Amino acid sequence: MSTSKRNSGARVKAKALSVPPPRGKAKPSARVEPKSRANAGAMPDARTASAPRPTPKPRTTPAIQAKASAAAKANVAAKANAPAPPRTATGMLDRSVAFDDGRTMPYVVHVPRDFAGRDDAQRERWPVVLFLHGAGERGSDGLLQTEVGIGSAIRRFPARYRGIVVMPQAPQHARWAGPVAETAMRALDATLAEFDCDPARVYLTGLSLGCEGAWYLACEHRARFAALLAVCGWVGDRGPLPSFVAEGEGTPYDRVAARLRGLPTWIVHGEADVAVPVVESRRMAEALEAIGGPVTYSELPGVNHNAWDPAYQSEAIATWLFAQRQHR
Repeated sequence: MSTSKRNSGARVKAKALSVPPPRGKAKPSARVEPKSRANAGAMPDARTASAPRPTPKPRTTPAIQAKASAAAKANVAAKANAPAPPRTATGMLDRSVAFDDGRTMPYVVHVPRDFAGRDDAQRERWPVVLFLHGAGERGSDGLLQTEVGIGSAIRRFPARYRGIVVMPQAPQHARWAGPVAETAMRALDATLAEFDCDPARVYLTGLSLGCEGAWYLACEHRARFAALLAVCGWVGDRGPLPSFVAEGEGTPYDRVAARLRGLPTWIVHGEADVAVPVVESRRMAEALEAIGGPVTYSELPGVNHNAWDPAYQSEAIATWLFAQRQHR
């Protein structure tokens, strides 16, 4: 075996391997040179013994090539047909929330078509509107509350409602107060969590019976809301229905105004309303103005009880609503 050494910094060339000659035919001091590489039993030259041999190329045949091509095409097709990552559903989505006694309240969440789900890290956090319907939409079908008021406006003018809208449905014969109102708040909280919404842009609105409920919830949860849109509702006593406002100094309107101090509010009422007297909204607007509250009051000449149509279809009101934000 050949070796190499270092001597005084000079490289010494490897010596050729010497093999003794066979008996009877030997010539003294005969030197055996390495055989040609073409010979089967060739001994490698010391200078090339460590050189790696080239790796033989794999053999290919038309059949092998066809099989590889088919596998590649199948892989491309599988990727093309693979299901896309799940994204948030949009439109009117059915949900439900439980009362303390085990009953359920249906609610609908409207998610705008261009809403981007949690998989989009660049998206903004969207605002949320809690809408309380009127007496005629009470029930358990989870549908009626989407057909009057804000739900109708969303279908007609979707671009004006760039936010998540929560529409719970109260049971028959119920008012938006006490457990029913608090269950609506649970629906709101569930929506905030499900869609990762902006807690600084949570809005409250209601019409008629739902407007009374909106006044109630605004008083009970003042810190939760960035704005209130109140449409043709009431605060004081109404026939056999006593006011939800606890007795105290001043009028019910004064006491509500004191609770809502600083909350941006827009009140809308039809001047010709025969179901809920327009004086209810006038008094509430006056009470808020008296304490310097940020209130806008719109009285619609000649409009009866359905002031909700012009209110929720108004571009100016929708723009105002979504511009409000709590500064915490």
